[in-house]
Amino acid sequence: MNGADSGVRAEIHHQHRDVTGGWLRPAVFGAMDGLVSNFALIAGVAGGTADTKIISLAGVAGLAAGAFSMAGGEYVSVASQSEMAQAEIDIERRELERNPQAEEEELAQLYVQRGVDLETAREVARQISSNPESALEVHARAELGIDPHDLPSPILAAVSSFLSFSVGALIPLLPYLLGVRGLWVSAIVSMVALFAAGVVVSRVTARTWWFSGLRQLVVGAVAAALTWGLGTAVGASGL
Repeated sequence: MNGADSGVRAEIHHQHRDVTGGWLRPAVFGAMDGLVSNFALIAGVAGGTADTKIISLAGVAGLAAGAFSMAGGEYVSVASQSEMAQAEIDIERRELERNPQAEEEELAQLYVQRGVDLETAREVARQISSNPESALEVHARAELGIDPHDLPSPILAAVSSFLSFSVGALIPLLPYLLGVRGLWVSAIVSMVALFAAGVVVSRVTARTWWFSGLRQLVVGAVAAALTWGLGTAVGASGL
């Protein structure tokens, strides 16, 4: 064995999926939310009237209201989360400035709890603490579970939610905008889209593609059927 091969090489024997979902999870779930909610809304209105103009108007209103509501809610939620995280990071930064020795020992104890012997843990903590920014990052990750340099963007979250919801909500509405009459066309398009969205979701879950697809299809179909029944009952009553 030559010198280049004498060391221990790290090998990757398997790969893990991104359990946080990355961009895929919020995008797909936002689109499914828009699809299910607007399909149910259109079905409910179609159950009470055959006027395609009214149905189309309801679908457009549902798309706009839902997309803006999702965007606004996501912005406030993520902004509040980031502000709270930043406040905790600031507290940790002040502690590192005021009590560096205590924070260094705290970091060493964290490594001890993870199975590192005390002497090694203290040496690692000492080396990390020599760089204030590195120390802050390690403390924030270990104690708060966040990266100070990678906090979520509320604007990005709002725009992503707006776009994904709009795409989903447009699917059941599109046949009516193209002049197609009858709920059945919108229903078929929506059912296919629901199944496809469920299949995509299976990429970030442990479920099989057909189970995930069928589950999403059934949930959307039940929501639309119940809303259609309510719309039919209201329409028949003349309210």
